[in-house]
Amino acid sequence: MTAPAPTYGGYSETEMRHVLQQACEAVGLDSEGAEVLRGHTNAVVRLRHDPVVVKIARRGSRYADVERTVRFVQWLVDLGFPTSPLHAVPQPAIVDGHCATFWTYLPQPDYPVTAQQLAEPLHTLHNLPAPPMQLPEHGTVTAIGRSIAAAHVLPAASRTFLSERLERLAKELDEVDFLFPETVIQGDPQHRNALHARPRAVLCDWDTVTRGRREWDLATIEIHCRRLRHGVGQYQPFVDSYGFDITTWPGFAVIRDLRELRMVSTNARKIAQAPHTRNEVERRIEGLHQEDTSLMWNIL
Repeated sequence: MTAPAPTYGGYSETEMRHVLQQACEAVGLDSEGAEVLRGHTNAVVRLRHDPVVVKIARRGSRYADVERTVRFVQWLVDLGFPTSPLHAVPQPAIVDGHCATFWTYLPQPDYPVTAQQLAEPLHTLHNLPAPPMQLPEHGTVTAIGRSIAAAHVLPAASRTFLSERLERLAKELDEVDFLFPETVIQGDPQHRNALHARPRAVLCDWDTVTRGRREWDLATIEIHCRRLRHGVGQYQPFVDSYGFDITTWPGFAVIRDLRELRMVSTNARKIAQAPHTRNEVERRIEGLHQEDTSLMWNIL
């Protein structure tokens, strides 16, 4: 049996290239020879002839959400916040109902941003005033439920296990006393959502920005250090720079387990468009069965 062709943000390569070409033409850019950088969630493409990265929002993304992200990032830029800058063209561009945004390309070294480098911009973000646009409320439990329901390729037993785990954790979440007030949170702070921009790192990929509790962002950093490529040795330097260790908080285990469940269920939902990820998703689910909090995850 022939393996399904890879998709880019839910598009075939032909569809993605069509949207890219039309979006670039609409703002006076040349898409010929563009290089795909990422495609698991959105299609992220670097242009060959202009210092620009184009992000084509995942199939089904709403224009209002993408447009709000553009306004939010412009607000950050106006504040002098360390974020990847928008390219100076009218945006988002719309092609056949699909949205594309344009970002200034920042050349990167061959090593990722460290967890410690995320501490300063995250701390600044968590202490910003309320933005002038209405951000969605952080809703991890709802998002996990939607992802599990959409993960049709998983065996029924796996979906049942994930649903029962979510039900238990949602009840435990109701009993959690958060330490910090509601604020702006990035939603998925990690080394792939940050860029080197001398003399410091800047945050990027604001699709997940919401109003919520900073504990979710801090737990995400801990998870990426323990489970993924930041490395466990990077966690303490992050704590020292940020000024707070989320693992010392009594509510940490509930937030950690929900955040990990969201990461697993999100990737489970995407298996149909990225079948090569199935073995890793199933390995992660088995790790949850075993309550193995030390199992290293491969990046998807």
